[in-house]
Amino acid sequence: MTDGKEMPKTYDFKTAEERLYRWWEENGWFKPEIAGQDAEPYVISIPPPNVTGALHQGHALFVAIEDLMIRHARMNGCAALWVPGTDHAGIATQLQVVRQLENEGTSRVAVGREEFLRRTWQWKAEHGGRIVEQVRRLGASCDWDRERFTLDDGLSRAVREAFVRWYEQGLIYRGTYMINWSPGLQTAVSDLEVERLEEQGKLYYFKYRIKGEDTYIPVATTRPETILGDTAVAVHPEDERYQAYVGKTALVPILGREIPVIADEYVDREFGTGALKITPAHDPNDYQIGQKHELEMINILNKDATLNENAGPYAGQDRFTAREKLWADMEAAGLTIKVEPYMHAVPRSQRGGELIEPMISTQWFADVSGPAAEALKAVKDGRLTIIPERFGKVWEHWLTDIQPWCISRQLWWGHRIPAWHCRECGHITVTREDPTQCASCSSTNIDQDPDVLDTWFSSGLWPFSTLGWPDETPDLCRYYPTTMMETGYDILFFWVARMVMMGLAFTGKVPFRYVYLHGLVRDEHGKKMSKSHGNVIDPIETMDEYGTDALRFTLLTGATPGNDLNLSMDRVAANRNFANKIWNAARFLVSNLDGETLTGTPARDELSLPDRWILSRLHRLIESVNRLFDSFLYGEAGRQIYDFLWGEYADWYIEISKIALYGEDTAAQSRTRHVLTYVLDQCLRMLHPFVPFVTEEIWQHIPHDGPALIIARWPETDEAFFNEQAETHMGLLMEIVKGIRNVRAEYNVPPARRIAAHISAGQWAGVLDQHRDVFTRLANVDGETLEIGTALSELPDRAASVTVSGATVYLPLADLVDLEAERARLAKEMTGIAQQIERTESLLASDGFTSRAPTDVVQRERDKLTSLRATHEAIRERLTTLA
Repeated sequence: MTDGKEMPKTYDFKTAEERLYRWWEENGWFKPEIAGQDAEPYVISIPPPNVTGALHQGHALFVAIEDLMIRHARMNGCAALWVPGTDHAGIATQLQVVRQLENEGTSRVAVGREEFLRRTWQWKAEHGGRIVEQVRRLGASCDWDRERFTLDDGLSRAVREAFVRWYEQGLIYRGTYMINWSPGLQTAVSDLEVERLEEQGKLYYFKYRIKGEDTYIPVATTRPETILGDTAVAVHPEDERYQAYVGKTALVPILGREIPVIADEYVDREFGTGALKITPAHDPNDYQIGQKHELEMINILNKDATLNENAGPYAGQDRFTAREKLWADMEAAGLTIKVEPYMHAVPRSQRGGELIEPMISTQWFADVSGPAAEALKAVKDGRLTIIPERFGKVWEHWLTDIQPWCISRQLWWGHRIPAWHCRECGHITVTREDPTQCASCSSTNIDQDPDVLDTWFSSGLWPFSTLGWPDETPDLCRYYPTTMMETGYDILFFWVARMVMMGLAFTGKVPFRYVYLHGLVRDEHGKKMSKSHGNVIDPIETMDEYGTDALRFTLLTGATPGNDLNLSMDRVAANRNFANKIWNAARFLVSNLDGETLTGTPARDELSLPDRWILSRLHRLIESVNRLFDSFLYGEAGRQIYDFLWGEYADWYIEISKIALYGEDTAAQSRTRHVLTYVLDQCLRMLHPFVPFVTEEIWQHIPHDGPALIIARWPETDEAFFNEQAETHMGLLMEIVKGIRNVRAEYNVPPARRIAAHISAGQWAGVLDQHRDVFTRLANVDGETLEIGTALSELPDRAASVTVSGATVYLPLADLVDLEAERARLAKEMTGIAQQIERTESLLASDGFTSRAPTDVVQRERDKLTSLRATHEAIRERLTTLA
């Protein structure tokens, strides 16, 4: 890829990203076969984005997380397969073509089903590839040769096989139940496609007169037009206000239809008047009560939301017009009481926002109670793990006492239901191949059911249909069950549960071992992104400005399993700067290689203190990152790599390395180059799943083994590099340097001015004296006058001081030192140290910490406390001398 000698001054993501992605793909590195036949499979089926879709931050988040998972698995030697694809998106795609036809002055009905489907396939061919290209832009290392579409031939055959099997088992049937009806789309819609929004409405109070009596029951409703479909008035059996009315007959306002007054514990005595009108055909809760009490189901709506003949004088009127006219007629008849403003949840379509009507309708249903019980069992017995664990309760809630699944949609775009109705005998023929005659009477007068299947039906088969099911293909045998299903927590039931139910039902296996749930991407203030709020952050625009890696790293380090993420453009900009920081660190290394190309692990003998320190810190990082990856805490892993690379490697080790690199000892130079290269190499490997482009581009410039970072081995912890002493000694040096820098800044000492220093080092005298050059290079201390001793025979006058672990540095700054200000500074520092001591003592006093934390972690806290106490005592003594 590169000559390994010169690096451009800056990283140009605009040219690198496309070039690198093409290079990876052309070399076949996205394919699982590169790992060999004996490699353990690691498989993710992509949540297929809608073919109509344009990339939004939700897509960017799931692509980033899944690509991180698959790259990590690939680097660990797994046969990593990420199956890509798109969903036909029944309603969304049909709407696109309907609008196109309307713009041409025609309609879906006018052109007919066959021409409409031809136009829809044409639209898909012209526009359907956009979302795929945008997913590629994010760096998705999918095996694009295995890309699938939910309406392609193989998946369509899988859908038909699943439908027929369940039909033959009696699990699919036609029935009449309550569904969500979209009057504009003229179809049933799933719960997922309905948003329940809090809106300001009205609560209408009216009188339900009792037959034969001059009395009434007061009732309240938010939808007066549904009064025309009421078949009962319900009160709580223990409500003394209405007990006398139970069993009597009430009269529907205006229509005068007789309905019973019933008692049911469902009624909330505190809501409204404490009495409830029951409209079983137009309210899900009323529907349950209606079934319980065997009430009549009266549908008052046509499919276009006008009122039908059951509405009497209001037949033919739009639902909202009828609401106004009915209420006006009731007012005239003296049947109204009052109208109040009322905030309530209103069901609206996700597509267009129209009001959804609960309706009784004859549809195709699937009885999934059995598969649901199996899906519940899979989580309980550990075959399926949900991350985070708390969503197990949500899983149990949804799958317990599950309702029949309405699987039919009144659309043309989708998998048409493979059922043929006989016009002669009424029999329904369901077959794997298109029939030519009725299976019952052999009549050829048969018509295929006009409905299509719910999109979630085909999506539910996705993990195994994409691998070739129902055939026993090589891919199905090798890669199923898959490993990970990563998706949003908002579709845990609508999609994940259905995949598990259908996977168990049709393959006998849980379709994946893990479910990792991510949250929603919100703006930096925690608000949901929407065009109306003007707070949408377009991922394409973000990548154009800051690069793909900056967006990915922001999303990945800001995300935790199951929680929403607040996206800040300031963080994206900061992470672009992080990429630049790594680039500059690599440029420093490359410019100082002097022809050496040392790769592999450095030998542990003859390493300097800074070398031993950075290698110890690196391998502790590798240990921590691997533990975090195993715990699915990817965001924290990314943050720790960031902190190490920026805060320890770039800011400290690179600066200290200049002592050896610019010195005369050639062996020390070579060792330092080797350590610089090795640490950067290991960090680039760990960072690669987070920021694949900049890491690959850098890796190609530094000495390395192997053709590409994308297939390099993932780092492993080598405990032989753990060095507590080196970390302690180097930590002391760093804290002293930071202290000297802080004093210089507080007293406005010019950066170029060398200053004298006298160090009363106590037990640390030998360590500090060995590394005098660290102070001269990093704190600009005058090496010729630098004094380091166990104790100083004479303390300098008017000196600022820095105390770390019992070692005190005196900086005689003459006229620059204000003694009163110095006392105030030291007092403030001592207060801060005291607070740290209190926190550490509290932590160590906790049984939970000392009994559960690893022994080495507890010991580190104890050592830290000893050091803090020594520092506190030294500052106290210094304050005494300044009194």
